[in-house]
Amino acid sequence: MDTRAITSAWVEGWTVSRGTPAAVDQPWGYRIDVGLPRHVLRHVLPVPDAATVGALCGRLTEPYSWLKVMADPEEVAPWITEGWTIPDDPGFMMVKALDPGARPAPPEGYARNVAVRDGVVRVRILAPDGTLAARGQIAPTGATAVADQIETDPAHRRRGLGANVMLTLEAAAARAGATTGVLSATTDGRGLYGALGWEYRGPLTGIVRGEV
Repeated sequence: MDTRAITSAWVEGWTVSRGTPAAVDQPWGYRIDVGLPRHVLRHVLPVPDAATVGALCGRLTEPYSWLKVMADPEEVAPWITEGWTIPDDPGFMMVKALDPGARPAPPEGYARNVAVRDGVVRVRILAPDGTLAARGQIAPTGATAVADQIETDPAHRRRGLGANVMLTLEAAAARAGATTGVLSATTDGRGLYGALGWEYRGPLTGIVRGEV
């Protein structure tokens, strides 16, 4: 998959995963009306440049408008205008060929719940006391599926729970017909995903409009 195809798949799956309206095609990429207090909308730019990013920064004045651009933070920083910042941990777009046979057993001492709602597969791993230890979800949209909101409670890390969540999600998406997984990793998550066979395909930088 090239950059545009990866971005298109990620945008489609992300909107399904988050329950937002479908993305609207724009000359520079996609617009998503997220509708949250600190995430009003986002524009996604698969092939950004200084002129386009600068024009969007000048036009979008509503606080908590976001741009997500497929470029490194160091490249993007000179393009943004006053009132915009790059607050996020760097993002890393990653892909993987999904394996329907990757079905790990529930982690010893924990309970694992798998549920499907509105087309999104959700996995929750509960600690012996019933508290949430790890979670994640994946949104299959045809041949691709977007993994999203993968989290492990700090008290339960380094026990293989994140890998268990991911492999369970991957298998579920593959059984639903998806052949390729797509995700945006944080710096911390990139190591886990890389160890599970996910391949890095490019940077993803977030830019946000602050209070005005």
